[in-house]
Amino acid sequence: MGKSKNKKFKRPQFSADGLPVSLVKEEDVEESEPAVESPAAELLDKLQSPNADVREYACASISRMVQQSQVIPSFLQRDAVRCLGPLLLDRSLAVRETAAGALRNLSACGGFEVCEDMVKQDVLTPLTALLQECSTAFDLTPLLKSEQTEQWHTVEGVANEAVNLLWNLCESCSQAVTIFNKAGLLDVLLRCLEQRSHNVELAVSAAHCLHAVTEENSELLGGLQPSVLRLLESVLMDNQSGMANLQLRTLIAGAVWNLKGSLPADRQAQTLSAVVATLAQAVELDSGLVILELHAAETARLRATADGVHEEATEVMEQEEPEEGDGEMTNGRAAKRDNDVSDLLPATDAELREATALLAAQQTSLEIIVNMCCSDDPSDDEWEEMSSSDESEMCPDSMSEGGSCLLSPLCLSAEVHSALLNHSIPEKVLRKTEFPSSAAVEVCNKSLAWKCLIKKMQRVQCRALTCLHNILSSMEVEALGGATALQTLAEHLSKLVFGMPEVSKQEEFLDAATSALRSLLQIMASRSIPQCISPQQLMGLSEAATRCDMVSVRVNALAILGITGSTLARERNSVDSLQLIGNALLEVATRDPNMVVCGEALDALFDVFADGKEAEQAAQNIRLLPALKALQPVFKAKLRKEGKGKYSQDQLCVLDNIRINLRRFIGYLESLDRSASA
Repeated sequence: MGKSKNKKFKRPQFSADGLPVSLVKEEDVEESEPAVESPAAELLDKLQSPNADVREYACASISRMVQQSQVIPSFLQRDAVRCLGPLLLDRSLAVRETAAGALRNLSACGGFEVCEDMVKQDVLTPLTALLQECSTAFDLTPLLKSEQTEQWHTVEGVANEAVNLLWNLCESCSQAVTIFNKAGLLDVLLRCLEQRSHNVELAVSAAHCLHAVTEENSELLGGLQPSVLRLLESVLMDNQSGMANLQLRTLIAGAVWNLKGSLPADRQAQTLSAVVATLAQAVELDSGLVILELHAAETARLRATADGVHEEATEVMEQEEPEEGDGEMTNGRAAKRDNDVSDLLPATDAELREATALLAAQQTSLEIIVNMCCSDDPSDDEWEEMSSSDESEMCPDSMSEGGSCLLSPLCLSAEVHSALLNHSIPEKVLRKTEFPSSAAVEVCNKSLAWKCLIKKMQRVQCRALTCLHNILSSMEVEALGGATALQTLAEHLSKLVFGMPEVSKQEEFLDAATSALRSLLQIMASRSIPQCISPQQLMGLSEAATRCDMVSVRVNALAILGITGSTLARERNSVDSLQLIGNALLEVATRDPNMVVCGEALDALFDVFADGKEAEQAAQNIRLLPALKALQPVFKAKLRKEGKGKYSQDQLCVLDNIRINLRRFIGYLESLDRSASA
């Protein structure tokens, strides 16, 4: 145990503009008398209406309703997918768009199983036909233009919903990726990218999908044409301003990284340098400062137009009073609700859209750098976000043990290593590990619409800490600035972990921060570089090791105690600190219900008390030998009873090794005891 692995990010599940899997449920559900019939049946019947407005209304209503997870089964049981699928090719563009939106929300809210079921029900056949029609129609008159077509029902609007649906399906179902490859839908995504000069929203949606389908897709890579790489490189080189364009370039950088095996040898170094330059551009921006500037701009704009907007809104509401039962519709289009996060932010929220795009670009950039500094060994730990939405929460509850030793840096290619250093990526990542700007957090807290950015800023910090973890394990100490730089970094990480107790209670942050600190201390210990953790901080770690619900945090805390303790054991006058560490580790080894955590605590004890006069004295003072003798049969019995049912084969192998090492370590302590008595 004792050695941490490099983390690797999979592409997030679902669109950052779509719904999270952890759904936003309606807060107030009326407890009225029992309904005689589910609204699902009535709405699905309306999909067959000869009136396009009725079909559009039904699609929009379904799109809104499926955001409530408890409603989804009632639609699935009535074959909603087969009812909505044909409407992707409806003669009305408005119906096409709302039908695609309904399927998009259904796929996002339903999760993996629903997506797989949608693919089995052949939703990709009409979706493929729709996307191909949109692709050929971008430069033509809008398809099948109806008499009632509104301004927003354009071919590109339909394509945007369809591409997001495609993305959701490909994220969740390998069969969808296979169909994507066979249907040649890559060309459709490329056509969407070509619309970026006047429709960056569509281009970003296509880039999200492209970033997803290019990952570990050997079939796609095998038939890749040089023109594809040229287009992607041209997007990378674009210099259009705005955060949406920055987000677009970072996503394309991720796709190019996924396709790096297809790059021509003579252009590989240049292209990879362009990829890293794009990531560096996103990471180096001060998001706190940008958010303050954007919020101030929004405040000034709203102040200048408040009276006019209020008068116009009042007039519209008076003129367009919806019919009873149609409260969610305005002009045949679903009205936005405060808790409907599936819709894109309205165009009037330009500043908030910019801020959201910046944070998304920074998160994506850091995740790509994480993967650059991670081996392609499938045994490495992989982190998969619950949702492609930025609202997703990532809380891994288990750890995979064994293997990857941080003392032997991963073999970065010379081109990537050089590009990362040339663009000062380690320094820029380090700056992102700081806590979010307090001024920006304060401003966002005062606005309901902007409050969601706080969690996004915190997530960027967590990604930066994970990124730092992988950078430390993939680069030589000298490239990182030598021993002095590592000591400074250790002080910085210690302040992050121990200096902000209210923030440190957040498990995602604590996991990322302790992983980075553990990685750093392992490297410092291997180079005999002095460490800087105080006894008080060690006790804070022992508390985290006993109280945190997340297994990986408890394991990291124990590993840090072990690394620090083994270093202290070689120093004079360290008995008191070693006793603190020993008692903390014994407490966890004896009482923690998770055997992986117990094993890590024992492993740390072996390291701390393996050698040295100070360690011998501390072991005697805390009566380590009798404590381990009492623990040995309990650990053995628990491993035999719980092992096969609760833990993986790899974990069982590690735990069995610890069982053997425990017996040997007890023998070692007994020999010391005999020598002392002689």
